Amino acid sequence: MTATLYNFNYGAVTPLAAYLMATVGAALGLRCTTRSLRRPHHRARWLALGSVSFGCGIWAMHFIAMVGFGVEGAAIRYDRDQTLLSLVVVIVCVAAGMFLVGYRGRSPVTLVSAGIITGNGVVTMHGLGMNAIKVDGSLHYDGSVVIFSFVFTIVIATAALWAAVSLHTLWSSITASLIMGVAVTGMHYIGMTALTIRLTGRTTIDEATSNLGFLMVMLAGPLLVLLIATTIIMFDPDMLIGDEDPDRELPAPRGSGTAHPVR
Repeated sequence: MTATLYNFNYGAVTPLAAYLMATVGAALGLRCTTRSLRRPHHRARWLALGSVSFGCGIWAMHFIAMVGFGVEGAAIRYDRDQTLLSLVVVIVCVAAGMFLVGYRGRSPVTLVSAGIITGNGVVTMHGLGMNAIKVDGSLHYDGSVVIFSFVFTIVIATAALWAAVSLHTLWSSITASLIMGVAVTGMHYIGMTALTIRLTGRTTIDEATSNLGFLMVMLAGPLLVLLIATTIIMFDPDMLIGDEDPDRELPAPRGSGTAHPVR
């Protein structure tokens, strides 16, 4: 029996919260990349913080959105190890992409390569997160929607990496982050339209409620990381004095051509 699926069990709360997490993660990643270009002697540290922040934002977006996911007549459970593995995968792949553009610059070859790596990480995270679902039934996917979401994700990832090394003012980063949040969250819900579930049994409502508690525990760590990263960036000297000094230039990563003035 094909089950009826719900993605908005809590109305607009979960998509808006998921969008907020994606936007915050993108904003932190962009600001950390700007710091890494301005401070080449600390570049690796800032890129690492940006990668973890962006990766946690994407992961938190996915699983906050999954709080609103439900299957009529079936309880949803999650495999803890696969859920945690999905977090590790997305952070590692985002880091690979950000370090690549952070050190090699924004040439088309570098951006596309980094975008493919990062996009693959996001798609793999989504796949692992969905595979972690344990339900009394089987999961099936529409191949055409999966391919579309895969290509869409690579485009998003490439655009995000371009923005990370190209947009250096506070307001341009905020604007890019708001747009990126829409794109990343939209990618998740597009991907969810590919899913159908065929049930083999039914479970009780009491079993289903355990899903929310598990996701809240899993989300606590990444949300704490985002809070710490926000605090670090907010109290960074560059943030306190502003980014508007036109005489300060960002050292260009190798392969990017020229230095980027901060405006």
